[in-house]
Amino acid sequence: MRVVAGVDSSTQSVKVELRDLESGQVVGVGRAAHPTTTPPRSEQDPHSWWSALVEAFGQVRHLAPSVVAISVAGQQHGMVVLDADNEVIRPAKLWNDTESALNATQLVQRLGVDEWARRSGSVPVAAFTIAKLAWLFDHEPANAARVAKILLPHDWLTYRLTGEFVTDRGDASGTGYFGTAAGSWDLGLLDEVSPRADWASVLPTVLGPWDPAGVLLARAAEELGVPAGIPIGAGTGDNMAAALGMGLVPGDVALSFGTSGTVYGVSPTPTADPTGSVAGFADASGNFLPLVCTLNATKVTAAVARLLGAELAEFNELALSATAGSGGLVLLPYLDGERTPNRPNATGLLSGLRSDVSRAQLARASVEGVVCGLLDGLDALVAAGLPTSGRVLLLGGGARSAAYLQVTAALMGRSITVPEAEEHVASGACVQAAAVASGTATPLVGPEIARRWGLGNGTTTEPDPVSAAQSSAIRAAYATVRG
Repeated sequence: MRVVAGVDSSTQSVKVELRDLESGQVVGVGRAAHPTTTPPRSEQDPHSWWSALVEAFGQVRHLAPSVVAISVAGQQHGMVVLDADNEVIRPAKLWNDTESALNATQLVQRLGVDEWARRSGSVPVAAFTIAKLAWLFDHEPANAARVAKILLPHDWLTYRLTGEFVTDRGDASGTGYFGTAAGSWDLGLLDEVSPRADWASVLPTVLGPWDPAGVLLARAAEELGVPAGIPIGAGTGDNMAAALGMGLVPGDVALSFGTSGTVYGVSPTPTADPTGSVAGFADASGNFLPLVCTLNATKVTAAVARLLGAELAEFNELALSATAGSGGLVLLPYLDGERTPNRPNATGLLSGLRSDVSRAQLARASVEGVVCGLLDGLDALVAAGLPTSGRVLLLGGGARSAAYLQVTAALMGRSITVPEAEEHVASGACVQAAAVASGTATPLVGPEIARRWGLGNGTTTEPDPVSAAQSSAIRAAYATVRG
């Protein structure tokens, strides 16, 4: 048996997924935790990622000799800076570190939203690497002066595997200094951080989707227990890997209801949204991945369930027992501020409350509010040019909730597919590994592998006609409360 390894290095943990190269069947999984973080300062020592990776591979050591290729998907945006000896200068600032919020605002003010959107595809926010670099130059000038390499989390792990300084266009498109449409670094945007003559020398080489990053070094192979010299894929960001791991093609839309929410799809053309709602990312297959992120998703319904004293099963039953529209009750779900729309200081709002309100109405209103918020994001994607005629896939913890599934189908008026696999990032990394293991460079090789493996297949739910008939009124009521 020939096996490929896909790595999902997230904020919380690392997952190593092993799949049979021919069938795509999962044959082994290893996991290990990363150090916890507490925003606004959210930082991790990159060496802890490597230690966790070694631990995770140790859990599948019986299969390790069969591994023929590896690829790494990592949390987007994080800033890893190395000195001239390729040593880590300071802990990596992660995507959810918000200390750079003021720096992001200042960067946007210097060039304006239209120029940022035109050149990078996105308007910088605190999550983006460029804002974290600006913070470094403002707050730690001595460390900034030592910077010889700037890497993303997946880049650094790929470096540990291969000794090469490389990245891919998908993860690069989340830095804020990559010209997504042009497919190359925009060094002039980095000059907005600090004028520097040698920005090009500190950035990794951008690889194509199916290009190998290099081969596995002997010392890394010994620690992981896998054969030295096997090819390593280019890797990518977590959202890009998830799209690849579901076999998304232009027209498909993915809605993810986790603690926060995301909605995205694959587009054959780049997007540029000066409102800042849409992040104009590239994907891991040679296309583009416009994406909208909201801060409030299942944590909203979890909070309401707690107030109702209901476990998940009872909460779902309550929400589904209420009629569509929740009897006029509308919950604006901005409990912890909001990213889309950009209202960082917002709070939640309950409208239409009457003395005869029921527990069921409150439960359903919380689900409808979260779904309406993410569908606002989908509207922004459509306005930016995203094609949406294909499948609709529901992901995250919300995909295991009958209430989220049925409410989403009703409010969209479309069938919803829940993929069989619950996690997709490591699967997308496996697809990349399979591509480099095959030794081909055909642009469609990744999607072909995903289809052959059946990635993205799952159960489909049709919208309830009675509830779907109320969708326009429900979304209009939500829009009125949102203002």
